Order: sequence, then structure tokens, then C-alpha cells
Amino acid sequence: MSYYINKFNQKIAYKYIKGKSPGLVFVHGLNSDMRGLKAISIEKYAIKNKLAFLRFDCRGHGKSFGNFEDFSIKDWKNDLIELIDNLTRGPQIIIGSSMGGWLMMLVAKARPKKIAGLLGLAAAPDFGDELYFSLSKKSKLEIKKKGYTKHLLDYGFSYILTNKFFIELKKNKILNKSFKFKKPIILIQGLKDKVVNIKIPLKILKSVSSKNVQIRYLKSGDHRLSSKKDLKSINNAITNIRELI
Repeated sequence: MSYYINKFNQKIAYKYIKGKSPGLVFVHGLNSDMRGLKAISIEKYAIKNKLAFLRFDCRGHGKSFGNFEDFSIKDWKNDLIELIDNLTRGPQIIIGSSMGGWLMMLVAKARPKKIAGLLGLAAAPDFGDELYFSLSKKSKLEIKKKGYTKHLLDYGFSYILTNKFFIELKKNKILNKSFKFKKPIILIQGLKDKVVNIKIPLKILKSVSSKNVQIRYLKSGDHRLSSKKDLKSINNAITNIRELI
């Protein structure tokens, strides 16, 4: 593992493997990190095919600088842009998991010439409104009065959601207008996903100008998309995008 030092003198943990272009970049989801099964599986695929590969922890996640509540999607978008600009060479296929699927779209918009294709894994663009509406009245009141609330998940994990977090989610919406991107896109969505609505890939499809967009529903897949079958489907999709470029 290495550390990239950004302009604020903050460390961003990453692992980069040199190889052929187009390279692969894995972007993790909200409150996740670069050490999940999907990231490791894709790294093995990259090594086997001698492709360059980058995975990293957004600030406030994993081994990177800071606490989750100190950052927003704007910061995580900038993390991805900085690493692509300064660590990678040539065009990249961005593989975004959950919130990472939102980030990959934002970066494809910001750096279109550097992006060769997109692979969304339970991609979750524009999830801010749905997340806010799911909060209790008490949590919404705390955000309004104190500027933050502690968000407890069903499996016991909790994190802090701030007013700034929701403001930046609104500012960075991407499905509310045409998404001008003409390169290949594959969206993989599990039908047993209880986090991302299975209609989201269709919303992405309608917003994207590219005519080269595929949606692949996995009947037994959940939000994690980390079973052996799921991982094989992800690797196959990477191969397909490479063939389309």
C-alpha cells in the first residue's frame, strides 16, 4: 500500500499495479474501502491480463486521512480525479461499486478523454433524497438544529451524517439532466439488492447519451455482488468492455 499526498497535505491510501492500457480503476462504496472481495478479484483479473490497476480509499474511509463526517461526495470525486490525473497513464475503465458508481459518472463527466468505459456494480447515483427520507423525524430534526445526526444501520454499524453531506449530494446530482458520454457502459444489478432499487440502472440508461449501454441483472445477486458467480460476471463484463473499446 502507498499514500498519495493531496494539496491539503492529507494522505489517500492506494495500491497501484503497472500494466497495459486501458487500465482499471476500482471505486468503493459509501463507508466501504478498497479491501473488499470485488476489489481483490478485479486486481487478480488485472494481473492475469497484465493490465494497470488502481484501487484506493476515499478520504474518511479505510486507511485514508480523516473521519467520514469530515467529507462529502465533492471531496471523494476530487480524490478520484486527482488519482487518475497523477497516478494513471492512458485511458481507464472505471469500475464503481454503489456510491462508487455515482463517482465514476461524475469523473467521466469531468475527465471524458481519460475514461474508456464504465462498469457500474449496483451503481447508486443520486441517492441523497432517498437516504434523507429514510431517516427518522428525530434524525432530520438533529440535522436541522445541530447540523449532524448519528445514523445507525440494521447490523449495528453507525456513522455520522451532516447537513453539508446532504447539501453536496444535491449539488452533485447527475441523473437530472442528460449525461453526455459515448463510450461503453455496463451496469450490473442484483435482483436481491435491498439497498439500491433495481430500477436505477434503467434511470441511468435513459440519462446517458451513449448507445452502447448494457444492463445485466443477476437473479441471485444482492448489493454486495461478491459471490463467486457475481465476481465471475464482473470479470466477464470487464472483458466485454475491453472488447468494445
